[in-house]
Amino acid sequence: MATTWLRRHTGPLTYNNMAASSTKSVLFVCLGNICRSPIAEAVFRKMATDAGVVDKWRIDSAATSTYELGNPPDYRGQACMKKHDVPMRHVARQVTKDDFMSFEYILCMDESNLSDLNRKAKLVKNAKAQIELLGSYDPQKQLIIKDPYYGSDEDFEKVYEQCVRCCKAFLEVNS
Repeated sequence: MATTWLRRHTGPLTYNNMAASSTKSVLFVCLGNICRSPIAEAVFRKMATDAGVVDKWRIDSAATSTYELGNPPDYRGQACMKKHDVPMRHVARQVTKDDFMSFEYILCMDESNLSDLNRKAKLVKNAKAQIELLGSYDPQKQLIIKDPYYGSDEDFEKVYEQCVRCCKAFLEVNS
């Protein structure tokens, strides 16, 4: 069971030696990495770009499960991002052992993600990532970002709005 999530990272980013640079890093995580986490990743990347600090960040997203590996973001999420002029390019991948050692922050969407991540982190010797709910940064105190997969376009819009609030607060805290 554990060997599934320990597979090698196949995403577009390369390993980054944190000690050798001033780069900060954040990994957004949800169940399948096709709805909530790629939206959060895209929103945060745009905010960091607009703030002129994107080059100081390593930004990615991943899944706790293997359900959607290799798939693009959900078409409804893509449509929502397009509506808000937020570029989105991502291929679903699963959280790896290296993620726990190389990311400073791992921000997830709900208690199930949090439980899965904390369980997996315990299996990693040099885990350094701070694992938190993205919603813990929400000024409106909506702790959980609900999965919109079985919902409507309005549910994706709600995820987008929550991610905007949370990512803005997270970026402010880490600037």
